[in-house]
Amino acid sequence: LLVNSVLFSTVLYPKLLIDFLSEKQIISYPACLFQFFMYYSFGLSEFFLLTVMAYDRYVSICKPLQYPAIMTKTTVSILVVLAWLLPACDAAVPAALSSHQKLCYFTVNETFCNNSIYKLHCVTSKAISIFGVVILLFTLLPVFFTLFTYARILIITYQSSRDVRKKAAQTCLPHLLVFISIFILGTYDILRARLESNFPKTAHLRMILQVLWYHPLFNPIIYGLKMKVIYKHLRQLFCEPKL
Repeated sequence: LLVNSVLFSTVLYPKLLIDFLSEKQIISYPACLFQFFMYYSFGLSEFFLLTVMAYDRYVSICKPLQYPAIMTKTTVSILVVLAWLLPACDAAVPAALSSHQKLCYFTVNETFCNNSIYKLHCVTSKAISIFGVVILLFTLLPVFFTLFTYARILIITYQSSRDVRKKAAQTCLPHLLVFISIFILGTYDILRARLESNFPKTAHLRMILQVLWYHPLFNPIIYGLKMKVIYKHLRQLFCEPKL
C-alpha cells in the first residue's frame, strides 16, 4: 500500500505543480491517456490490495490456527501480483481504445485526466461503454467479498471476549475507513462519467480534494495512529506537559 500510494501520488502531483506554476495548463493527448491509465491502474490496485488485506484479517481472526498454512509466502505473493496486474489490464483497455478515437473537443474540464477524456471524443464508443459496465460489475466482487469478511469477523468477535473485540477493532477499523473512502470516491467517479450528470460544484470540489489531499494525508494518519510506537511518540510530543 505504501509503494502504491507513492506511485499514485507521482501520477498527479508533478503535473499539478507544473500547471500551478504555468500561465497555461496544457497537456498532450498521449500524456493525458498515460495519466488516465496510471490513475485508474493505481487507484484500482489500492482497492484490490485493501481486499487482500480484508482476507488476511479474516483468516487471522476467524481461522487463526490455519493462518500459517493458508497465508503462505507463495499465496501472499500471488495475491499481491494479481492486485497490481488485474487493475493495470483493466485500465489499459479503455486507454488503448481511446487512443484510436477521433477528437472533437480539446478542453478537459478537470484537474487531471480521468473519465472526462471520454467527453473529448466525437462519438461515444460502444466498446468503451460495454467494457466500463463489465469493469463495474467486476469491481463489485471485492466489495461484496470485503463486506462478507467483516460480517464474519463481527460475528466471531461478538462471541469472544472484550480484549478480542478491542484488538479486532484496532486492526480492522482503520482498514474499513480507508476502504469506504475509496469506494465512495470510485462510485462518484463512475456515476459522474456514466450518467453524465451535472453534480453540484461543492460536491465535485470535495471529491477532487479527497483525491488530492484528504486520501494521501489521512492514510498515514489512519494507519499510523494504530501503531503503538508512532502513537506513543505523537502523544509525548503533543500531550506531554511542558515544564
